[in-house]
Amino acid sequence: MFSFLDENLWFPPVDEAEEDGLLAAGGDLSIDRLLLAYRSGIFPWYDEGIPLWWCPDPRFVLYPDELRVSKSMKQLLKKDAFDFTVNKAFEQVIANCRAATRRGQDGTWITEEVLAAYIQLHKLGYAHSAEVWKNGELLGGLYGIRMGKVFFGESMFSLVSNASKYAFIKWVELLKEEGVELIDCQVYTEHLESLGARMIPRKNFISQLGQFIH
Repeated sequence: MFSFLDENLWFPPVDEAEEDGLLAAGGDLSIDRLLLAYRSGIFPWYDEGIPLWWCPDPRFVLYPDELRVSKSMKQLLKKDAFDFTVNKAFEQVIANCRAATRRGQDGTWITEEVLAAYIQLHKLGYAHSAEVWKNGELLGGLYGIRMGKVFFGESMFSLVSNASKYAFIKWVELLKEEGVELIDCQVYTEHLESLGARMIPRKNFISQLGQFIH
């Protein structure tokens, strides 16, 4: 059974999560709680104004060495089809992710509270964005949390075909250069599976967080 959090800074053991990965509800989105969550392999989604905390088993991850780039994407990269930047437009990226429509989702989990919390995490150097542009117009991007040698992906958006995929590939290549060993993709998507992401047991994921976050 999942736990209800109080104002104290804690989470239950991740192996107490429900079958769907739900571990706890309640608490707040303070910086300390969010950092403790990510360090523990837990991530938040909002539902009707209440923070829900998740740690699914298995976990969907990408190892930078396993990034798969299709022939068509290689052509786009070779042609520099988009301009790529990092941390140039964090607030625009998260706002676009919030506005994006998702198959099978009614509304967005990125509430005003989430927006404020992640902007604060960005200002503190934990949250990062990667962007792609054409003629000065922001067309795609992603954001997430970087801790040690782990990047926790949160959301991405694309206003034209292949923009988010282009941003993701360039970002993963950059993270690899910087020594990142593990990218958390949280839950399965066909889009990220096509780029090399795969499922691993939760216990392996938690163990690797211990190795890669110091």
